[in-house]
Amino acid sequence: MNHVSLGTAGIDPVARARDLGPEIASAADEIERTQAIPEPLLSRLHDSRLARILLPRSAGGDELDPWTYLHAIEEVSRHDGSVGWNLFVANSAALIAPFIPLDTARAIFTDPRAWVAWGPPNEFKAHAVPGGYRVDGEWHFASGSRQATWMGAHCQVVEADGSLRRNRLGRPVIRTFLFPKEHARPIENWNTIGMRGTASEGYRVTDLFVPEAFSGTREDPALRRDPGRLYAFTMQGLYAVGVVGVAFGIARAMLDDFITLASEKTPRGLQRLADSPVVQAGVARHAATLGSARAWLVAILKDVWSNADDIAPIDLDARVRVRLGCAHAIGVAIEVVDYVYKAAGTSAIFRGTSFERRFRDMHTLSQQIQSRDSHFEAVGRVMFNGDPDGLFL
Repeated sequence: MNHVSLGTAGIDPVARARDLGPEIASAADEIERTQAIPEPLLSRLHDSRLARILLPRSAGGDELDPWTYLHAIEEVSRHDGSVGWNLFVANSAALIAPFIPLDTARAIFTDPRAWVAWGPPNEFKAHAVPGGYRVDGEWHFASGSRQATWMGAHCQVVEADGSLRRNRLGRPVIRTFLFPKEHARPIENWNTIGMRGTASEGYRVTDLFVPEAFSGTREDPALRRDPGRLYAFTMQGLYAVGVVGVAFGIARAMLDDFITLASEKTPRGLQRLADSPVVQAGVARHAATLGSARAWLVAILKDVWSNADDIAPIDLDARVRVRLGCAHAIGVAIEVVDYVYKAAGTSAIFRGTSFERRFRDMHTLSQQIQSRDSHFEAVGRVMFNGDPDGLFL
């Protein structure tokens, strides 16, 4: 893989992720059990700056390109999907920084342990009041909330006259409100089959005043404060890249571990797995499929980056290609994991094996919004009809 982009002080995030691999792997059982990243691993992750890859340099981040980010998240996720997922979400949350005042971004991220977590928008709304907003409601799926220092809430905004605030397309605005974590009450409801270490639980906020300066909207790249090619990408596009990184890491680790297993295992009444032409062909085909999906997505990201403007958002064709490359990559990674799980036989079904947690993690990831098959429908619709409804805003 080609990953030469360096962050602050020449840090190569992929190399840092690789160095942390053994420590992440050794903590994986504890992370799954406690649903939290333990010390000293958490401090090591902060020191590695792996949660700051997409944060603007103006706010103390590294502001690297999307393919370097992809490779770094993949490398972490080879060792534990939950840690990779939490880092992807932390980076995604850091993308709010170009859409809020610079002083606000610095107030949050000057802390080297700053970490923002939030759940997706829902039916709850914020009310505009003098100087800011009143926020009241609950949100769920706040990955990484256990190690967060700040929380956020995404809401439509009700104006003083009772109307909904709308964007340039006439749709209700989704605004993000940021506040210190202590203002949120956790709802411990993350009892899932996989990705347990993400602690993607809920939280409640009661009649909280959020100043105007601690809010912003990420829905339109044209509204950002920071220039630069990275922020010309849409938020949803970069979210999808992060999910691909986690999926690639899990799939790659599954395939590598199966090659090791096949070299050692001789099923009853059969030849050694590694000597079976069926197994040999299956491994080769799935390695090629996974590698091809990665190479195609990286090629898309590099091409879009090379043509991106420092100010103008990437165009519709670029947005569609990023979405299609990500949707395809996630699907391929799921297929690889399913192949390995089946090919490993009973070696994959016991708790504590190198296969069962990754299988559970991948099939939890497969239910997330970025993994929906409907993305192919949306891309196909735009390929034939353009984007008259602003689907790829």
